[in-house]
Amino acid sequence: MTDLARLIVRLVMGGLMAGHGAQKLFGWFGGGGPEGTAGMMESLEMRPAHHWAFVAGASEFGGGLLTALGALNPLGPLGVIGSMTMATTKVHWGKPIWVTSGGAELPLTNLSIATALMIVGPGRYSVDHALGIRLPRLIGVVGLVAVALTVGRAMRPAETPLLPTSQGSESTDGVDGEPAEAEREAISL
Repeated sequence: MTDLARLIVRLVMGGLMAGHGAQKLFGWFGGGGPEGTAGMMESLEMRPAHHWAFVAGASEFGGGLLTALGALNPLGPLGVIGSMTMATTKVHWGKPIWVTSGGAELPLTNLSIATALMIVGPGRYSVDHALGIRLPRLIGVVGLVAVALTVGRAMRPAETPLLPTSQGSESTDGVDGEPAEAEREAISL
């Protein structure tokens, strides 16, 4: 019965996660596709936005598909863990927990399921079992470290490009080498 329970959880969570990724990658199921997803990433100050859009879509689609199939565990759950951790920290952090308030209720649920599946494995009704595949557990540990580093990098404030300076140019209203009013306003931004 435990293997049947794992199959049900893998199919539901993995299938829905793959569909969520397909919205980002292909615009399927009413999704925004690569351009809409890149726009969302830009609004979250994740740059380059197209890169992050692809990473989000690929980790959700690929992670969900591998999880649903029970193939190459723990790679599928790691993809889900990565995307749901990023969603929790970049989109839902600081809001009340419930999804109706924009909170992390759903990403945390998916994150918990993926973590549990990574720990217990996909079970007897899986591609891994059928083909006799068993990846080393060290892959899961290394993957979790990679997720933590990636999310940590994404949480840093976006870098503001430096404004060009007008060295050597004279200011019309500057006094004793002080910048002109327009330059002072640009610098303060």
